[in-house]
Amino acid sequence: MTTSEPRWLQLLRTEAAKTSIGRAAVRVNYSRTSVSLALAGKYTGDLAKMEREVLAVLELPMSIACPYLALKLPTAMCHDFSTRRAPTHNPVAMQHWRACQQCQYKRKDEEQV
Repeated sequence: MTTSEPRWLQLLRTEAAKTSIGRAAVRVNYSRTSVSLALAGKYTGDLAKMEREVLAVLELPMSIACPYLALKLPTAMCHDFSTRRAPTHNPVAMQHWRACQQCQYKRKDEEQV
């Protein structure tokens, strides 16, 4: 990834590296071929449309209003907590973790470690 790439292309490249080109394509509602061509710099379709879709799907907000805590949390903190192992040693943390598993802000592609 180079710093001269547009933000949306960096996000798409990162998502494809993290999962696969096919899974990234499904997330942004494009075909695997279109995403592959975009990553190679050979996509001839409407790049502005693809950019809008990639940014809408892959760019996370800086903070999320946690419905359980009624606080704004950094997005990374929210996602880290929701994907960690169940905190069975702490009943209060366990209630929070359970709420996270059903939360609207939990990314669908995240899985527990």
